[in-house]
Amino acid sequence: MTIKTKQPTPRIRGPKLEPHQVILRPLVTEKGTHQFTHRNAYPFEVNLWATKIEIKDAVKELFGVRVQKVRTQHRMGKKRRYRNKVGELSQWKKAIVTLHEDDKIEFF
Repeated sequence: MTIKTKQPTPRIRGPKLEPHQVILRPLVTEKGTHQFTHRNAYPFEVNLWATKIEIKDAVKELFGVRVQKVRTQHRMGKKRRYRNKVGELSQWKKAIVTLHEDDKIEFF
């Protein structure tokens, strides 16, 4: 009697993304500035379909640095009122990229 095991299928998350499509913009905030001065971690707004591996490869290619770790968050859109209607801002994805101690990214 043989037991057949089902192979897991890879998840498909939209089209193949180029590095400039993965990283949308850096998040330059007070908290982000504190993170990259003290912990060498840089926050970015990234594409919703991007995976941690794609984010790591995009940062390596765009900035020429060595990435140690990538953490991601899905940020839910806030509810906003406009006159008599309640709308919702769009959802977005945030990635905090930690670099090796020797590497830095200059935004300004």
